[in-house]
Amino acid sequence: MTTKGLDLIPGNDMTRIKAVCEHQRGLIYVVPAERSWVCDKESLPAHALAGFFRELNALESPEVQDLMQQWGVYFRVLPKEQEDVKVENATG
Repeated sequence: MTTKGLDLIPGNDMTRIKAVCEHQRGLIYVVPAERSWVCDKESLPAHALAGFFRELNALESPEVQDLMQQWGVYFRVLPKEQEDVKVENATG
């Protein structure tokens, strides 16, 4: 029986992200690429997906925005940790 939800499956040369529910099944492959060389193997999937969605949003394509809205998938860039610390210190 396949587990529902998201499963992160690390490998030697790729990370697979299995997405399963009762209506949909898919596998996302994340491999080293031109824009992901800066990250170590463990951080590569997060780096690649965050960068991909950041650039996808930056296209400001009505088709992409409409598709993301239809599926309820949204992305927001978060501040870097250094900026998080500054904000926490200023407010707390």
